[in-house]
Amino acid sequence: MSLVSCDVALSLDGFMAGPNQSLEHPLGEGADTRLHTWMFDRPEENAAELAAITDAGAFIMGRNMFGPVRGPWETWDAQGTGAWRGWWGEDPPYHAPVFVLTHHPREPLTMDGGTTFYFVSDGPAAALDLARAAAGERGVSIGGGARTINQFLADGLIDELRLHLVPVVFGAGERLFDGLPRLEFTQAGARATSLVTHLTYRRAPVDGG
Repeated sequence: MSLVSCDVALSLDGFMAGPNQSLEHPLGEGADTRLHTWMFDRPEENAAELAAITDAGAFIMGRNMFGPVRGPWETWDAQGTGAWRGWWGEDPPYHAPVFVLTHHPREPLTMDGGTTFYFVSDGPAAALDLARAAAGERGVSIGGGARTINQFLADGLIDELRLHLVPVVFGAGERLFDGLPRLEFTQAGARATSLVTHLTYRRAPVDGG
């Protein structure tokens, strides 16, 4: 069965983004690009981790990661800006099927470079079934936001958790692990570069299984 992994860039106080995400503040108020500088300013130092992030055969993300639109998708059209097509332009970096969790169905959105966004309103387990079928023998990657990842963690659906810890404190925002029950992991790897520390954990076996 496909390995289900999750990569999270995280502040020292556990935040993935600031509060009140909007079109003007894609990462939330008070947050900045510091969480992701290591990806773009030091790619050669972090090549192995970047390759692992993009190696998945399918991706899952929450609606908040896909964009700032809330409510029915038509509400964005009503603002006269056209249907929201994601933050990434016409050639998103995924180059694979992406399953977006939402309460509001929408037709698939085909982009350049092999990325198609599918909008799933049946919950995380249904999205994971679809992603596994699309990925084949390759892995499935769970993206943000924090609520989406926390739901997958709570349901025991993430096999490998990769934290990319950045030396910055946000003080508020969307926090990983909020409201979760007790979870246990095994240490699988740790590596520091100039801007980030990469930590890899695997879900601990349950009842010795």
